[in-house]
Amino acid sequence: MTENDRHDSDDERTAPDGGTATAAQRHRETNYLQEEVNLLNPSTEFMRDHLRLIWTGFIIWAVLVFGPVTATALAPETMTMTIPGGFPLHYFLVAVCAPAGALILSFWYARRRDALDEKYGISHGGDA
Repeated sequence: MTENDRHDSDDERTAPDGGTATAAQRHRETNYLQEEVNLLNPSTEFMRDHLRLIWTGFIIWAVLVFGPVTATALAPETMTMTIPGGFPLHYFLVAVCAPAGALILSFWYARRRDALDEKYGISHGGDA
């Protein structure tokens, strides 16, 4: 059995003519100006995947930015202890780890968004 014979794939669905439509074909056939934009219940497959990516990145960002500050308020003895290098732990986390995490998060988002664009056949080149 080849992979195209699978019926439970998320990437393909049966088209009205009996063939299968890929996510990219469904994306090209969607008129986004006619679709409802609802952040809690996206109406298209692309919007759902992109919103999932955005919420995941937002949660990671919130933990990176607010995690050390919150941990310092909850456990000040632990977070203000001096680590090797002479810095307090909370200072090191806020000054070094949070910006580095944001940079890594931006690379992660760019790669995931490129993969999403490839899945839905979105081109950013001048193909017009």
